[in-house]
Amino acid sequence: MESKQSQVLNLERVQELETWLKTTNTKLTQVNGQRKYGGPPEVWDDPLPGARCEVFISQIPRDAYEDLLIPLFTSVGPLWEFRLMMNFSGQNRGFAYAKFGSPALAADAIRLLNGHMLEPGIRLSVRRSTEKRHLCVGELPASTRQEDLLQVLRVLADGVERVSLKAGPGIDGVSAIVAFSSHHAASMAKKVLVEAFKKQFSLTVSIKWQSTVKASGDEPLPPQKPSKSLLPSPLKPPRHILNSPRPSSLPPRLARPPSIPPGFCRAVGRPTALQHHHPPSSNPIQGHQGPPASSVSPVVLLCKVCEASGVGQPLYEMYFSHAGPDGFLYFAYKVSIPGIPTAFKGLVMILPGPSYSTMLEEARRAAAQQVLQSVCNKQVAP
Repeated sequence: MESKQSQVLNLERVQELETWLKTTNTKLTQVNGQRKYGGPPEVWDDPLPGARCEVFISQIPRDAYEDLLIPLFTSVGPLWEFRLMMNFSGQNRGFAYAKFGSPALAADAIRLLNGHMLEPGIRLSVRRSTEKRHLCVGELPASTRQEDLLQVLRVLADGVERVSLKAGPGIDGVSAIVAFSSHHAASMAKKVLVEAFKKQFSLTVSIKWQSTVKASGDEPLPPQKPSKSLLPSPLKPPRHILNSPRPSSLPPRLARPPSIPPGFCRAVGRPTALQHHHPPSSNPIQGHQGPPASSVSPVVLLCKVCEASGVGQPLYEMYFSHAGPDGFLYFAYKVSIPGIPTAFKGLVMILPGPSYSTMLEEARRAAAQQVLQSVCNKQVAP
């Protein structure tokens, strides 16, 4: 168990990271509990990395950040990508992944940096990443068709290459082995698919890593070529740099009308088309039935709702309140909308960010989300 001291955010180290980011003009992406550099970096002229190009780094001090780690691993060779796992307190989780342009550079990183003393008495562990790319999706309906499931998964997750179904003794319903284009794509899908299946189909599935897949070598399985009518239109989620709003736990594409095949809807006992009912409301703002799960910032969305309702643009007053023992930062807010006599007041909590302006913007997003929920739940009168 970690000591209380190890769980305290080192603000001096955070400031050093912020200074390094500004000095080097390095951009980081924050997605689902990890901070990522590159993938690809802004300048990359070499071939794209293949298999065995990634290393797994552990035994990282909790207050060591990219300003120490990226230069260290770049000393071996150019980095295609660096991913540092983060926790709610703003510290790292003690491990990271570094991807180089070739297996030879990854091997050099293991040879040169395994056992490297980053701090007195603390040595890094660097070894080859397993880069699992296959998930097993279990407890699917017995009538599931492979081509339908492939289309569903391509709507719900990125990087889906192929699907194979399996059924038989000891298997509840139907299970599917899903091959992804990369370990990162598979890892992101593993985080969201259970919730996505519940939300879209009221279906509880199990998701686990598939450790044994009959494939040749380390190359990903070739993608299937289903008919064009089965393929959803290509959608790419927006990139979020570190000082941009944090994405929701589900992919932004779920906010759009998904191209779900009717066959899969019938297999899970769901209607082939979702029915939306909008009961009348005396307040034009309140007529909105809740803020949609969208990649659009709640700040932008609230402005659009207010503009459409003719009540004027919201005005924000944000104040830092305190830091909680759980590592969250608390901000008090007051949001005034000219056409609504009562201002919205409340408290939001956010994760620590690299700068005060970044955290203020995140707090403003959280406040806008709360105001949207209050308005759409009819908690106010015009």
